[in-house]
Amino acid sequence: MSNKKKIVKNINLLLQKFYKKNNNNNYSNQNFITLSEPLYDDKEAIALLTTFLSGNLSQGKKVLEFEKNFAQAIGTKYAIATNSGSSANLISLQALKTLHNIKKNDEVILPASTFATVPMPVLQLGLKPVYVDVDLKTLNISTKEISKAITSKTKIIMPVHTLGMPCDMKEIMQLARTHKLLVFEDCCEAHGASIDKKNVGSWGNISAFSFFVAHNITTIEGGMILTNDKNLYDHCKSLREFGRISQINLKKKRYYSDSYLKNYDKRYVFKNIGYNMRLTELQAALGVVQLKKMSKFNNKRISNANYLLNLISKKLLNFVNTTITPKNYTNTFYTFPILLKKGINRIKVCNFLEKNKIQTRPMMAGCLPDQPGLINQNKRIVGNLKNSRFIKDNCFFIGIHPSVSKPSLRYFVKIMEKFFK
Repeated sequence: MSNKKKIVKNINLLLQKFYKKNNNNNYSNQNFITLSEPLYDDKEAIALLTTFLSGNLSQGKKVLEFEKNFAQAIGTKYAIATNSGSSANLISLQALKTLHNIKKNDEVILPASTFATVPMPVLQLGLKPVYVDVDLKTLNISTKEISKAITSKTKIIMPVHTLGMPCDMKEIMQLARTHKLLVFEDCCEAHGASIDKKNVGSWGNISAFSFFVAHNITTIEGGMILTNDKNLYDHCKSLREFGRISQINLKKKRYYSDSYLKNYDKRYVFKNIGYNMRLTELQAALGVVQLKKMSKFNNKRISNANYLLNLISKKLLNFVNTTITPKNYTNTFYTFPILLKKGINRIKVCNFLEKNKIQTRPMMAGCLPDQPGLINQNKRIVGNLKNSRFIKDNCFFIGIHPSVSKPSLRYFVKIMEKFFK
């Protein structure tokens, strides 16, 4: 028996054990809500197994297919797949810094309330994060605060589309044009979110997405950089893979020459100081299938969110606030944020929810410059960050993913009512 046949036989035995075990479990209980659950079926399993058995495992044709399809889905010319959204952020910022001659301590404006891997690559590259406050209605960066923050040292605006809610990209792009600034969109939680049917990730100079297992679509770990700028595309590709020189038309132009190298194989010519941040073929195979389901997944999230918003408006408005999605915006609800009104103890609420099998998380890093690893780092703070610090103490989120049922959402509201009584 060939090695591949043995693998298939053993997988069949494993599947039989898996189904026998899980058929004995009871999944009818609606009295719980997980924060996230990856959704996949036989299509992903077949894609993974087929790619695995092909023997082509490192970056190759499947990665190219995923890049092409994702760029088309979002509406950009170019895509560069990476091993994580954090890597996508780092490569994107480094490419902007290099190609636009951005100097040490030049400034990047970003929201004070978001995830830690927004300011970290800024600091890692020797740039200065400028923290500005967010709007409590959307949890996104305030365009008024961006305007106040711009100085002669400002080079990049870095909006983050929080939990799937699009930032005010029309106003941000206008500010960028007026002040001749670059725009880098962090879309790690906002797959398929849009303004006037124009997807986030297609507005700025460059954008980054994450396919972490909890996100709207997943490759388990993984990320993607999108851009319409050919120079940025080429540079990001080089940085992703050791700083290699372009491999385009390798069959026709196999060798490289300069003052030091004579007819040297291009596959081993390194033009930049780069990284190894490639996506594997297995992950890309998963991504190709997941992307086809993205609209369906997002529609379910939106349906769940609207259902929960309606319940909250009837039963919990004395105790909580929710975000407001502006007209003509599509919010794809990575999770569902809850803002407790002043005076309500978030720790007690979240502990009560967790006790009743409803998973919760605080609003990412709360207020970033208050984090122990960032408090003494190079930075500039604009204003008192009142809203970001309110979020730090009063905001949490729960799961709204497609596996969450309507009865589970009713259960959440029931438990919240029980707490407040």
